[in-house]
Amino acid sequence: MTAPQTEETDGGIPGDLATRGTPIAARVDGLGAAVEAARGRVADALLDDVAAAVEKSTGRLRLSARHTVVAIAGATGSGKSSTYNALTGLELSSVGIRRPTTSWATAVVWGSQGAGELLDWLGIPPRHQTMRDSMLDTPSESELDGVVLLDLPDHDSTEVAHHLEVDRLVAVSDLMVWILDPQKYADAAVHDRYFKPMSTHQDVMLVALNHIDTVPVERRQAMVDDVRRLLAEDGLPNVQVLPISAREGIGMAELRAEILRRVHDKRSTTLRVEADIAAAAARLEQAGGTTPVRELPARRIEEVEDRVADAAGVSAVVEGIERTVGERARGAVTWPPLALLGRGDDEVPRGEPAVAPLDRAAVDTTVRALADEASEGVGPAWAPRLRGAIGSGLAATGDKLEKGLQGVDLGGRLPAWVSLVRLLHWLLLLTAVGGFAWWIVAAVQGATGDLTKVAGLPLPAVLGIGGLVLGLVLAVVGRMLVRGLARQRADQADERLRGVVHQVLDSDVVQPLRTEVASYTAFRRGVETARG
Repeated sequence: MTAPQTEETDGGIPGDLATRGTPIAARVDGLGAAVEAARGRVADALLDDVAAAVEKSTGRLRLSARHTVVAIAGATGSGKSSTYNALTGLELSSVGIRRPTTSWATAVVWGSQGAGELLDWLGIPPRHQTMRDSMLDTPSESELDGVVLLDLPDHDSTEVAHHLEVDRLVAVSDLMVWILDPQKYADAAVHDRYFKPMSTHQDVMLVALNHIDTVPVERRQAMVDDVRRLLAEDGLPNVQVLPISAREGIGMAELRAEILRRVHDKRSTTLRVEADIAAAAARLEQAGGTTPVRELPARRIEEVEDRVADAAGVSAVVEGIERTVGERARGAVTWPPLALLGRGDDEVPRGEPAVAPLDRAAVDTTVRALADEASEGVGPAWAPRLRGAIGSGLAATGDKLEKGLQGVDLGGRLPAWVSLVRLLHWLLLLTAVGGFAWWIVAAVQGATGDLTKVAGLPLPAVLGIGGLVLGLVLAVVGRMLVRGLARQRADQADERLRGVVHQVLDSDVVQPLRTEVASYTAFRRGVETARG
């Protein structure tokens, strides 16, 4: 038997022309996105199993849409085969001790046209197939047109091949009819193995409580209610329970009518695929996590960067740059005579501040705290990977921070205009000294009357006074410019140092965290889409 070929999506979940453009296609795509996002985080065996299960169920949609596969399942002694015979009107399955020890299911098909490929896909050998085409001219048979009725082996058989066959066909049938016995309806074999794992499939299930004729009339409803209670505990509160007796014909008309109603509704196949996708999504969710998605706030990232910057002593370095540049520049633009008078009190600092050794313990604590917060916003399959990725690289992150911070140009060198101001100061000072000296010499020689006049004053006096005034004005303007220069250099140093912190943390911490968070977000979005 070979399954039909299907197209594959990137996530390993089959895409199918039969589902394209339908709600099922969107759910399959969502499941594919969830599987893709979970790769490397959830066990590959589970992901491959999910992909295979959905491929099998969506493969059904490529086959005959005319036929509805109805599986009759039950335990040994439940009357499953007698129910099957009563529904078909033929003695096709042996009952009781005459039941053959075969691991194959048998099938009755009403309407053989288009059923061959479906039966081949179901794995029903030709010798176990019965075609009812010749009987479709009777009203009772024609209404069954399109039904493929399967009689499965006993699910509690001691033969492993028997319950493997049941498992295989239960996984692909459009409608499952479970036959229960009044004395064994609470048996854990069916509840734990089939009912509880199929809580997502209640829309494609029926339960028939057989041998109801052996139960006193006054106790029948209580027994049916008890079966419903057990089903509700299994997560199947909406599964219909019908009391029947295949031997006496009690309730068989109702069972047949309910099967026909669902067959004619033509929704069983679609409901089955939707249920399979929902079940697969639930398995993924259980393995990957149900935690609501929580993004890393930008403000929290900025807070971490600030703390790492503090661990690197950025604020102290920036303050040192402002102080050093300011004092050196003020010394350079101060009027030379005033600078000589104040030199004994203030010593101009030499060199520039250096970045101190990184406080690695503080950095590690800060980064791990962020990773812990991020891990609370993802599922259990993502959290260890997230913490491990950050924790294993902290030493390298510290090395990058130290190297990057120590390589930053802190901007301690004074700009060219400061040297120009210093040169102008000395030129103006020389002009003032030269002018006053010239004026004094001319006065001693009594030749002041011969001096050139400018605005009524002797030229030497103009040079001396002008040099002095312009020098003082230049000193005041220079002081004002120095304040802005020191603040500008401090801001530039702060920006460069914090830029290194941001770049290293972004590449080594933030992006790995966001990659995992984004992966988990894609996983959750895919699971929610698949669940519908």
